[in-house]
Amino acid sequence: MRRIALIVLCFALGVPAWAVDPADDSGTISIMNPEPGAKAAKHKSKAKPAHEQGATRPKGFGVKQNSRRGSSNPVYPAPLPKPQAPAAVPRIEQPVRRATVPRSYTAPATGRALPNLPSASDTETLQDKSVRCAHQAGVYGPNLTGNPNAYIGGCINQ
Repeated sequence: MRRIALIVLCFALGVPAWAVDPADDSGTISIMNPEPGAKAAKHKSKAKPAHEQGATRPKGFGVKQNSRRGSSNPVYPAPLPKPQAPAAVPRIEQPVRRATVPRSYTAPATGRALPNLPSASDTETLQDKSVRCAHQAGVYGPNLTGNPNAYIGGCINQ
Protein backbone atom coordinates (compact mmCIF):
# COMPACT_ATOMS: atom_id res chain seq x y z
CA MET A 1 0.00 0.00 0.00
CA ARG A 2 2.87 2.38 0.82
CA ARG A 3 4.56 1.66 -2.50
CA ILE A 4 1.43 2.58 -4.41
CA ALA A 5 1.09 5.84 -2.46
CA LEU A 6 4.77 6.63 -3.13
CA ILE A 7 4.37 5.97 -6.87
CA VAL A 8 1.24 8.15 -7.05
CA LEU A 9 3.05 10.95 -5.18
CA CYS A 10 6.07 10.83 -7.51
CA PHE A 11 3.79 10.81 -10.54
CA ALA A 12 1.80 13.80 -9.21
CA LEU A 13 4.99 15.79 -8.63
CA GLY A 14 6.58 14.84 -11.94
CA VAL A 15 3.67 15.51 -14.32
CA PRO A 16 3.90 19.35 -14.17
CA ALA A 17 7.61 19.19 -15.03
CA TRP A 18 6.88 17.18 -18.21
CA ALA A 19 4.18 19.62 -19.30
CA VAL A 20 6.68 22.46 -19.73
CA ASP A 21 8.14 22.65 -23.24
CA PRO A 22 11.95 22.79 -22.85
CA ALA A 23 12.33 24.57 -26.20
CA ASP A 24 10.20 27.52 -25.10
CA ASP A 25 12.51 30.01 -23.27
CA SER A 26 10.16 32.97 -23.20
CA GLY A 27 8.38 31.93 -20.03
CA THR A 28 5.01 32.85 -21.53
CA ILE A 29 2.18 30.41 -21.51
CA SER A 30 0.14 30.20 -24.69
CA ILE A 31 -3.03 28.16 -24.96
CA MET A 32 -3.70 29.25 -28.54
CA ASN A 33 -2.98 26.83 -31.36
CA PRO A 34 -1.37 28.30 -34.49
CA GLU A 35 -3.63 28.67 -37.49
CA PRO A 36 -3.36 25.94 -40.12
CA GLY A 37 -0.72 26.78 -42.71
CA ALA A 38 0.90 29.56 -40.62
CA LYS A 39 4.56 29.50 -39.66
CA ALA A 40 5.39 28.85 -36.05
CA ALA A 41 6.10 32.07 -34.13
CA LYS A 42 9.68 32.54 -33.01
CA HIS A 43 10.33 34.11 -29.64
CA LYS A 44 12.93 36.82 -29.52
CA SER A 45 15.61 36.64 -26.89
CA LYS A 46 15.51 39.46 -24.38
CA ALA A 47 19.29 39.58 -23.88
CA LYS A 48 21.07 42.29 -25.89
CA PRO A 49 24.25 41.47 -27.77
CA ALA A 50 27.49 42.85 -26.31
CA HIS A 51 28.55 44.63 -29.49
CA GLU A 52 25.70 47.18 -29.34
CA GLN A 53 26.49 50.78 -28.31
CA GLY A 54 23.92 50.71 -25.48
CA ALA A 55 26.34 49.12 -23.02
CA THR A 56 28.98 51.89 -23.32
CA ARG A 57 26.66 54.90 -23.41
CA PRO A 58 26.81 57.30 -20.50
CA LYS A 59 23.97 57.02 -18.01
CA GLY A 60 21.70 59.87 -17.01
CA PHE A 61 21.83 63.33 -18.62
CA GLY A 62 25.06 62.90 -20.54
CA VAL A 63 27.14 62.48 -17.37
CA LYS A 64 29.41 59.49 -17.11
CA GLN A 65 28.59 57.16 -14.30
CA ASN A 66 31.93 57.39 -12.51
CA SER A 67 32.35 61.20 -12.72
CA ARG A 68 32.00 63.40 -9.63
CA ARG A 69 29.21 65.90 -9.46
CA GLY A 70 28.70 69.02 -7.34
CA SER A 71 31.07 71.42 -5.65
CA SER A 72 34.53 70.41 -4.52
CA ASN A 73 34.18 72.58 -1.40
CA PRO A 74 32.38 71.13 1.60
CA VAL A 75 29.02 72.67 2.47
CA TYR A 76 28.22 72.92 6.16
CA PRO A 77 24.70 73.36 7.55
CA ALA A 78 23.68 76.83 8.67
CA PRO A 79 23.69 77.29 12.45
CA LEU A 80 20.38 77.23 14.22
CA PRO A 81 19.00 80.52 15.55
CA LYS A 82 19.50 81.23 19.24
CA PRO A 83 16.55 80.51 21.51
CA GLN A 84 14.24 83.41 22.02
CA ALA A 85 12.37 84.36 25.15
CA PRO A 86 8.96 82.76 25.43
CA ALA A 87 6.01 84.91 24.48
CA ALA A 88 4.23 86.58 27.35
CA VAL A 89 0.96 85.00 28.34
CA PRO A 90 -1.86 87.43 27.61
CA ARG A 91 -3.94 88.43 30.59
CA ILE A 92 -7.59 87.78 30.06
CA GLU A 93 -9.74 89.79 32.36
CA GLN A 94 -13.35 88.94 32.62
CA PRO A 95 -15.78 91.51 33.90
CA VAL A 96 -17.04 90.88 37.40
CA ARG A 97 -20.68 89.98 37.25
CA ARG A 98 -22.82 90.90 40.13
CA ALA A 99 -25.42 88.37 41.06
CA THR A 100 -28.92 89.54 40.32
CA VAL A 101 -31.26 89.36 43.24
CA PRO A 102 -34.94 88.93 42.39
CA ARG A 103 -37.47 90.91 44.40
CA SER A 104 -38.55 89.45 47.73
CA TYR A 105 -41.38 86.91 47.85
CA THR A 106 -44.23 86.88 50.33
CA ALA A 107 -44.90 83.41 51.73
CA PRO A 108 -48.60 82.60 51.26
CA ALA A 109 -49.02 80.68 54.54
CA THR A 110 -47.31 83.14 56.90
CA GLY A 111 -47.63 86.40 54.98
CA ARG A 112 -44.00 87.31 55.65
CA ALA A 113 -41.90 88.89 52.92
CA LEU A 114 -38.79 86.74 52.58
CA PRO A 115 -35.84 88.04 50.51
CA ASN A 116 -34.75 85.88 47.61
CA LEU A 117 -31.21 84.56 47.50
CA PRO A 118 -29.02 85.72 44.59
CA SER A 119 -29.36 83.70 41.40
CA ALA A 120 -26.41 81.92 39.80
CA SER A 121 -26.58 83.74 36.47
CA ASP A 122 -28.04 86.84 34.87
CA THR A 123 -30.49 84.88 32.78
CA GLU A 124 -32.22 82.49 35.14
CA THR A 125 -33.89 79.50 33.52
CA LEU A 126 -36.90 77.71 34.95
CA GLN A 127 -34.66 74.96 36.28
CA ASP A 128 -32.37 77.52 37.97
CA LYS A 129 -35.40 79.22 39.53
CA SER A 130 -36.86 75.95 40.84
CA VAL A 131 -33.53 74.96 42.42
CA ARG A 132 -33.18 78.42 44.02
CA CYS A 133 -36.72 78.32 45.41
CA ALA A 134 -36.27 74.80 46.84
CA HIS A 135 -33.00 75.92 48.42
CA GLN A 136 -34.68 78.98 49.92
CA ALA A 137 -37.46 76.84 51.38
CA GLY A 138 -34.82 74.73 53.13
CA VAL A 139 -32.85 77.79 54.33
CA TYR A 140 -35.84 79.67 55.80
CA GLY A 141 -37.44 76.54 57.24
CA PRO A 142 -41.10 75.69 57.78
CA ASN A 143 -41.51 78.30 60.54
CA LEU A 144 -41.05 81.19 58.08
CA THR A 145 -42.39 79.62 54.87
CA GLY A 146 -45.30 77.62 56.21
CA ASN A 147 -46.15 74.86 53.77
CA PRO A 148 -42.90 74.20 51.82
CA ASN A 149 -44.75 72.91 48.72
CA ALA A 150 -46.88 76.02 48.50
CA TYR A 151 -43.85 78.25 49.01
CA ILE A 152 -41.82 76.53 46.28
CA GLY A 153 -44.78 76.55 43.83
CA GLY A 154 -45.49 80.24 44.42
CA CYS A 155 -41.80 81.19 44.23
CA ILE A 156 -41.36 79.41 40.87
CA ASN A 157 -44.48 81.05 39.40
CA GLN A 158 -43.49 84.51 40.63
